[in-house]
Amino acid sequence: MGRERETLGSRLGFILLSAGCAIGLGNVWRFPYMAGQYGGAIFVLIYLCFLLLLGLPIIVMEFAVGRAARASLPVALKRLGPAKSVWYWYGPFAMMGNYLLMMFYTIITGWLLAYFFYAVKGTFVGFTTSAQTGAFLQNLTSSPWEQIFWMVLSIIIGFGVCSLGVRKGVEKITKYMMLVLLIMMGVLAVNSICLDGGMKGLKFYLVPSVANLKAAGVGNVLVAAMGQSFFSLSVGIGSMAIFGSYMAKDRSLTGESIWVVILDTLVAIISGLIIFPACFAYGVDPGAGPTLLFVTLPSIFAKMPMGAFWCSMFFLFLSFAALSTVIAVFENIIGLNIDVFKLSRAKAVAINLPLIILLSIPCVLGFNVWSGFMPFGEGTNILDLEDFLVSNVILPFGALLLVCFCTMRLGWGWNRFIEETNQGVGVKFPKWLRLYCSIFPPIIIFIIFSKGIIDKIKVFF
Repeated sequence: MGRERETLGSRLGFILLSAGCAIGLGNVWRFPYMAGQYGGAIFVLIYLCFLLLLGLPIIVMEFAVGRAARASLPVALKRLGPAKSVWYWYGPFAMMGNYLLMMFYTIITGWLLAYFFYAVKGTFVGFTTSAQTGAFLQNLTSSPWEQIFWMVLSIIIGFGVCSLGVRKGVEKITKYMMLVLLIMMGVLAVNSICLDGGMKGLKFYLVPSVANLKAAGVGNVLVAAMGQSFFSLSVGIGSMAIFGSYMAKDRSLTGESIWVVILDTLVAIISGLIIFPACFAYGVDPGAGPTLLFVTLPSIFAKMPMGAFWCSMFFLFLSFAALSTVIAVFENIIGLNIDVFKLSRAKAVAINLPLIILLSIPCVLGFNVWSGFMPFGEGTNILDLEDFLVSNVILPFGALLLVCFCTMRLGWGWNRFIEETNQGVGVKFPKWLRLYCSIFPPIIIFIIFSKGIIDKIKVFF
């Protein structure tokens, strides 16, 4: 007899757990500096439109595939697809995508844990310039052993939670972690808004400006908002499918997906409420790029009254956001191992914990011992390569496959998708959207995929 499928204990647990998977560095790191670079409020408005038009249908589809099959994505594609179909061939790529993601995501999570530790310790007190915080980051990344320590800690925390099971570990701990995260974000946002000069940042962030749109370039803003709306939900590698497989059939999937999207968006928006007023209050460019989080913001907190406290809270909130994604993806990896290799949860954890540690070491070494390897030109490293493969290749390809699988007769098919999605009480997915879902999301995903590839190829010419 097959092993009985674990289930989630509550609707709230499912929503917070799924939102925790979607909520990560894409929301609290990438979104603010993207908004800063592409016109502030006008970018946010366009991003929200694409999130509704693109992100919501795809997340519903991934939940539906997981729930219908009661299995992780590789098994679900094989189980739901027609006999002798080739859909299941994507299974190994989805599995590889999860491992690749954790090979660099655990490194960044480790940095956040380190920053929280040093913020509590008071290390950043007096670091009032970006040069000082930049030197700190350089020292951290140049030390393989220190990075490995924090990376291993993030992996142990993630697998430790997953080892407790779906209800007692993943659901319970992630639920409380998300609630604390939202409270911390609210407190941080109020503090930033109340800073002298903070209202200027609030205006830039919340009041759309055509002038800002023209300055950033209409095409650039559209493509950037489109890409951010897609990447922010982490669909395409099966993380949402695994939580769908743990879900009961008493609620329709559209309503639950809307709540996940709302929470995901809320965290991104509140992140901006924390960062933009602070940047404007202290005369810092909010479009500073990836360095905004680790270099620019610590120097801003150092200038604030009670700066050490606010800095500690900020990096604790970021650590929670990153760890929620780590736990969710680890759960997907464990689910894959249980479904594909018929392992017990304990065995899957025992095998994958040391495996992820070993697989993550090349990324660590890419900042120091192997820094001479620059896959995309000067200033790039192994993290950039792994991030590109996940974000620009596997995720878009997986999302495109999901859309085709749910809309085409050669796949699962639209009618079966609608039947599964609309089971239970709650908001129903409109049947008449078939033509839209068959055309618009694939075109947008193809544009995102093509742009990502072209942008990387350009560096060699």
